[in-house]
Parts: sequence; C-alpha cells; structure tokens
Amino acid sequence: MSTQQTESPGRPGRYQRSFNGLISSLLVTVLVIGGLLYFMGAFRNSTEIEPEAVDYLETVQSAQQAGLTPVYPSALPKGWIATGVDVTPSAEDPVFMIRMLSDDERFVAVRQERATSSALLTKWVDEETQAGAGYSVPASVAAPVAREWKGYSDKGGDSAYVAKVGENTVLVFGSASKQDLQSIVDALVTTKIRSSSS
Repeated sequence: MSTQQTESPGRPGRYQRSFNGLISSLLVTVLVIGGLLYFMGAFRNSTEIEPEAVDYLETVQSAQQAGLTPVYPSALPKGWIATGVDVTPSAEDPVFMIRMLSDDERFVAVRQERATSSALLTKWVDEETQAGAGYSVPASVAAPVAREWKGYSDKGGDSAYVAKVGENTVLVFGSASKQDLQSIVDALVTTKIRSSSS
C-alpha cells in the first residue's frame, strides 16, 4: 500500500505565498519593463520635424491669374520661410493668407479679407485685443499698400497691425516682435508677378 501525502485544501502548493513575495515580483517586473524601455530609447532617433518652406510667390501669381489682387510681402527677411498659403477665390468674399516663420521661429501671418478689423482681430488674434501704438510706414517705402496702420496686442504677447486696402482689411499679426511685423508691413505689395516665360 502506497503512502501518498495529500495536500490539505486551502494551503499553498509548491511555493510560499506572502506579501513580501508579491512586492518582490512586482519590483522585478517594473525593473525589467523599465530596462526594456530604456534600451529601446537608446536606439531611437529623436529627430525634430523641420517646417517645410512653400513657394508663396507661385501661389500669389496663381491668385492673380484667377483675378484676385492679393496683398503679399515682395520678399521675406533673411532666414524667414513661408509655411503655408490659403486662397479663397470668391468674387463676393475673397480671402488670401500667408503664414510665415521668422528666423527665430516666431509665427507671422498676413490675412486679407472683406471683413471688419474687429472681426479679424477677434478670430485671428484674441477676443480681448487691446489697442496700442499704430505704425506709419516710413517715407523710404515709396508705394506702401497703406501708409497708416492701427496697432493691437493681446495678453499672450501677440501683436497685430490692421489697415484698409481697397475693399479689404489687411491684418499682419503673430508672436514675432513688433519690429518683425513692421518689416513685413513695409514689404507688402500688390504688384503683378510676371510669368517667367514672358
């Protein structure tokens, strides 16, 4: 007759279960996962995505060929790039907008639309913009799109300049310095761009 020991019910089988054992296994699991994540991170490239420049003058030319008269900077300051252009070629409500980054990666935009200045400021700058010092384009700029610009700012540090150009309101705004915004205001033109074939 064989004598087999039977385990009494309610008692652990092959290993001792304890609170300390549970904590130890959790710590080992956390350390293994942490080490794995560290190891994976060591071989990962942390590349920054650089903003892509667009040829805004090409879009300006297309808008002009569609019958619009966009207000645009004739050239950008050194180190600046245009990052996007929006065009709505509507006869009733044409819209033209150029988005740019300054050389220190500050946002600047030029928005042209048949809207009130307060509507544009509320939508694109802040609902609570404060009137500030305006800007007069210097006499050295022979034919500005507008000589006098009203100035605005918000609590977040954004600035804006607004002027009427024909039937449109033009808003120059962004997080760049007022001097940078003024350099864009000075560069604004409506000059027709000649095609390279002509």
